[in-house]
Amino acid sequence: METKQTPLALDGVYDNIYAGFGPRLGSMLLDLVFVLPVSFAILYANRLGLYIHLVTLVPSLLFSLWYHVYLTKRNGGTPGKTVLNLKVIRIDGNPIGWREAILRHIVLFALTMLSTVMMVISIFQADADVFNSLDGDWLKQAQYLGSFHPNFNTFYMWATNIWVYSELIVMLTNKRKRAIHDYIAGTVIVKAQYAAKIWDTMYQPTSPEPEDGEGI
Repeated sequence: METKQTPLALDGVYDNIYAGFGPRLGSMLLDLVFVLPVSFAILYANRLGLYIHLVTLVPSLLFSLWYHVYLTKRNGGTPGKTVLNLKVIRIDGNPIGWREAILRHIVLFALTMLSTVMMVISIFQADADVFNSLDGDWLKQAQYLGSFHPNFNTFYMWATNIWVYSELIVMLTNKRKRAIHDYIAGTVIVKAQYAAKIWDTMYQPTSPEPEDGEGI
């Protein structure tokens, strides 16, 4: 059976009901601002010693999952999307569940896990004295750890760029403004004020036409 898909427009609504490039970029920038305090706290802790990286890895990953998966499932979007009045729903018009929330983040999480594994390998290859001699300069420390696997750094950069630009191209070339991760998860991002009307349009039973003589 063919799955219902959200309508391209709503009767009586002359606004675009889907979140395009501008709103989605704005929500991403807001999310960046919201996570900066945690990111700076982790950076500050990591600069204090080589093996502190091992202590902060798990909390960092858990925070990422909480922010991008749990909050998306609970609120229909990250805090950035919520502030800009955007809502993630399933392509069939229903609210998202754990499956959709996880699948939306699965590619970025996989890249993050790959980077994390390489970071752990680099930490065990690094010399703690050399690391500590860099006087807490987190940029130099990151360059030092990255120097053990330069080919991976190049691969990671290319993989991330290809993913980001592919997401952008796909989003700009379909009417529902879906990025690749939306297709993977079976989701779409709409303006929150239209979410209920979208569902009503798709599932609210319509009143039958009166037969001749009825209603007179």
